[in-house]
Amino acid sequence: MVSPDLSQCQTSPMAKPSLRNKASLWVTDSFLFLGGVFVALLLVWTLWSFITPPTPNPTPNFGHTVLKPVTAGGLDSLTCTGDGQGPNLRHDPPETTFYDDPQLSYSIGKPMKNWDEKRREWLSRHPSFAGGNGRVLMLTGSQAAACKNPIGDHLLLRFFKNKVDYCRLHGYDIFYNNALLHPEMFSYWAKLPVVRAAMMAHPEAEWIWWVDSDALFTDMEFKLPLERYKNHNLIVHGWPHLILDKHSWTGLNAGVFLIRNCQWSLDFMEVWAGMGPQTPNYERWGEILRSTFKDKAYPESDDQTGLAYLIYKEKEKWGNKIYLENEFYFEGYWEEIVGSFENITEKYKEIERRENRLRRRHAEKVSEQYGAFREEHLKEAGLGKGSWRRPFITHFTGCQPCSGKHNQMYSGNSCWDGMQMALNFADNQVLRKFGFLHPHLLDSSVSAVPFDYPA
Repeated sequence: MVSPDLSQCQTSPMAKPSLRNKASLWVTDSFLFLGGVFVALLLVWTLWSFITPPTPNPTPNFGHTVLKPVTAGGLDSLTCTGDGQGPNLRHDPPETTFYDDPQLSYSIGKPMKNWDEKRREWLSRHPSFAGGNGRVLMLTGSQAAACKNPIGDHLLLRFFKNKVDYCRLHGYDIFYNNALLHPEMFSYWAKLPVVRAAMMAHPEAEWIWWVDSDALFTDMEFKLPLERYKNHNLIVHGWPHLILDKHSWTGLNAGVFLIRNCQWSLDFMEVWAGMGPQTPNYERWGEILRSTFKDKAYPESDDQTGLAYLIYKEKEKWGNKIYLENEFYFEGYWEEIVGSFENITEKYKEIERRENRLRRRHAEKVSEQYGAFREEHLKEAGLGKGSWRRPFITHFTGCQPCSGKHNQMYSGNSCWDGMQMALNFADNQVLRKFGFLHPHLLDSSVSAVPFDYPA
């Protein structure tokens, strides 16, 4: 209520009021009286609303639609669907599942049986997650201690940010681990316990995607061709002839791999991990691997050579379900990639000069559509080494950003400069949705993107 303006009704306390003044005072008193009545009624109504239970589904007359509130049991206790809003994260029925088994173990060395049936049963009780054949959980991680390299922690943060950006753009979940889940499985073996535990913790995920901490996405639009892998359970970057014919331990790289969440994968990881440092045969496995792969650089048993061994020696048992991807940079060696970023950027600008819709500003959430548009113009770009297509994943193998103990084949500065260029190259694909770019790949400064970029 707007208070009446009383300034024109005030008189000197010593002055005798005239008839006109008396009338003004009467009007003023009336307004004050009515105002007091209104305030009293408002107070009574407010108190009554506190002691009276609300009516079901009240409809305030404010001109807005009031949505039905979410109950503790979820949006729909029967179907467990979110009315088209995605998986129901608040629904977990009381019926027992494999999680209620006191013998359940998340650890390597304690095999899980009948995992496919247990996953299937869990999904039947959580139908909002069913049908997610393309559901991916990305895993990455690093050691628990601070980096010895002065810029190591900063680099790892930026590498992690890159993975988070990629997952956000494509709707993937991500988990970063820096705890040693098996105290004896250190170094490159440490990832296997994380993958094993993630399968148990995420039965809704069809694929678990491990990406080393020193690998980053340099094509933020490219998506895994999951349909290509429908008959396989493990996908890794490699070349069959190098493993089967030349017996080279560099015939694959185990720093990035995609593994299906199924019983086959659990069984395979138990065998794979059986070559690790937690086993009494660790030293013996080192001798076996080095005698099989003559170019192996060091005597210890490692995950990469161990995987190559299983493909070579047990092809019928395991190898037929392993896909060695080499048609694109599932993970690419950084030294042959970083020098091509400038040329790739110019090639992509040429495409955008011809195609207006690729220059169009758009919300980040619909970026996948524009990636599909761009694919129409990349058919002649080629794939892999020598291509002017953005490399999917650039892997800084041998640079060790945290310890700083880089391979002696190249200088430390080439590693750190290469990382800066790759990170900014990838970041430009993200920042552009926010209206900014790194104008120079070796400089972290940003500038606003012109409206009709790159015209």
